[in-house]
Amino acid sequence: MRQRAKSDNYEQGGDKRMPMTLSVELQTVRGAELLVECLVREGVEYIFGISGGAVIEICDALYHYRDRIKFILNRHEQGAAHMADGYARASGKPGVCMGTSGPGATNLITGIATAQMDSSPLIAITGQVPSYNIGRDAFQETDAFGLTMPIVKHSYMVRDPYELPRIVKEAFYIASTGRPGPVHIDIPRDMSRNPIDLSKVEFPEEVNIRGYKPTIRGHPLMVRQAAELIMQAKKPILYIGGGVIKSEASEEVRELAERCQIPVTYTLMAKGAFPDNHPLCTGMPGMHGTVAANFALNFADLVICVGARFDDRVTGDLKEFAKHAKKIHIDIDPAEIGKNVKPDVPIVGDAKTVLRQILELLPPKRHDEWLRQIEEWKREFPLVYDRNGKLKPQYVLEVLAKVTKGDAIIATDVGQHQMWAAQYYPCNRPRQFISSGGLGTMGFGLPASLGAKLARPNDLVVAVVGDGGFQMTMYELATAVVYNIPVKVIIINNFFLGMVKQWQDLFFGGRYSGVDLSSNPDFVKIAEAFGAVGFRVTEEDDVEKVLMRAMEIEDKPVVIDAWVDPDEHVYPMIPSGRSVKDIIIHPSLREKVKRELARHAA
Repeated sequence: MRQRAKSDNYEQGGDKRMPMTLSVELQTVRGAELLVECLVREGVEYIFGISGGAVIEICDALYHYRDRIKFILNRHEQGAAHMADGYARASGKPGVCMGTSGPGATNLITGIATAQMDSSPLIAITGQVPSYNIGRDAFQETDAFGLTMPIVKHSYMVRDPYELPRIVKEAFYIASTGRPGPVHIDIPRDMSRNPIDLSKVEFPEEVNIRGYKPTIRGHPLMVRQAAELIMQAKKPILYIGGGVIKSEASEEVRELAERCQIPVTYTLMAKGAFPDNHPLCTGMPGMHGTVAANFALNFADLVICVGARFDDRVTGDLKEFAKHAKKIHIDIDPAEIGKNVKPDVPIVGDAKTVLRQILELLPPKRHDEWLRQIEEWKREFPLVYDRNGKLKPQYVLEVLAKVTKGDAIIATDVGQHQMWAAQYYPCNRPRQFISSGGLGTMGFGLPASLGAKLARPNDLVVAVVGDGGFQMTMYELATAVVYNIPVKVIIINNFFLGMVKQWQDLFFGGRYSGVDLSSNPDFVKIAEAFGAVGFRVTEEDDVEKVLMRAMEIEDKPVVIDAWVDPDEHVYPMIPSGRSVKDIIIHPSLREKVKRELARHAA
């Protein structure tokens, strides 16, 4: 073990060496200490990751800063990235994850890409081989900078440890401003272990990056044109996306909806941004959206898109999507304006700020006839499923909502259970529903729930996962137990990769290939082996009782293995690339939907 120089940034006393505040009175520190000090100054509470040779000095520095930043040792770097992402989505602050060089960095990539697709602020720190070995195929060398470049908002390779304060300050600023996203910092090992003359270190107080100036206020002319279209519209719809949550614009959306009596539909990323229990809410649109939301969006004469990107899961066939409506598109990312749908009024700017500008120009307005039509659609085409003696996944989620009073933070995996959770668990506040939308990452739910629980320790956090996705990251149960993170995990277990099976049922003649999970392990025993609590439920009559027992356990993670009907499908469903005219709905409502579509076509 190396001797620590007297000039190092620690006081020694017995077995403990505690951090001092960096000051110019000290002579030298390692780059690793400087990095961690920069993270402390950014308010970082947790770093999620796995140690390794290329980050060993950083881990050593974190040991001495352990009273200020907690290092969470994950079981896999993908879990670390998802955990940091869940923390970011629940808190609104950037999450931080770390991996060593080579496989540590590559294991982070899926989590980084997940954050990029869903505009989640993330700082991904990777170790790298010493700078003098880069390009020599050294042990565990990988071009992490190049590998991550397509899936991050910005990348840094540290070439000079004296640049760490500037790099870290800029990284957090870039990750959390404009359209949020992940930023990668790759640190060669010599940058972490080399001594630094602290008297030459500057900690910047402000960030000024040439060429990076996110537009906050909307152009006055465009704002005025948007207000005019809203006043002229007879059948407007507010279509809101995750940008509403990122900009904390939920209050402005609600004010606009209520002032002008405009119905609201939200993307998966915006669930909770507008209350599900609000009379103007139509639910989620798109492939598995409600009939009311899809009809309202496609039969409107004005679509006001705020912080959403007109993604294919919502629009389907672009030629048919809302083809009779004018469109206002508000987004802070100019690259999204016109990328999928050409708007009549494009407004680049922060959703909260632009909505405030529009509200200043709008008097109250009513759309009684349009709202009566919306209410009729909601009444005539509700979400329905058959209760035929088999345990239905929808029922499990309805009971979960009842038992938790709709107050839990829900983190989901990807698949059928994700859509059922979006449909059957009502959310009424932002940052309550956490899910992988753009990348559709199986394995996201459990680690994301752990990060969310650390961000919101006083809130109940429930991970709703499928049996397939759960097995991709179930090793993070160990992390939950070791760090006493008492999340509840509900496995919607149908012994299949359910969403793919549904497509094979509907479009491939029931030819099941690559979806059979009938050899699933005993998840209750797995939970117990990790030190968590496990329950199994197979009958309707036991669901509420088991969920109540699970919610009463506050000192351990709990896994509920719910064996559900494997043949249940998610309805409604609009096949990929098709339009609302092709919507598939529960058999009991199909004729009625056909008649309604024919009426509007006429």
